[in-house]
Amino acid sequence: MKAQVGDRLIVESTHVGEPRRIGVITGLHHSDGTPPYDVHWLDQEHEVMFFPGPDAHVEHEEARTESP
Repeated sequence: MKAQVGDRLIVESTHVGEPRRIGVITGLHHSDGTPPYDVHWLDQEHEVMFFPGPDAHVEHEEARTESP
């Protein structure tokens, strides 16, 4: 998994009925874009250092801004 600042980190729920978590990557700890990441979760007021697991994926910023 590789990311850049501004990409979204999406963690799918492991329990039925729970929403997935969405955060914005605000900082990198490695220049090659590998984890861990500093993440601002959209449902929280603070940033955390996060080590994504197999239930997480990155949505790259440029993929969200490209027009069809």
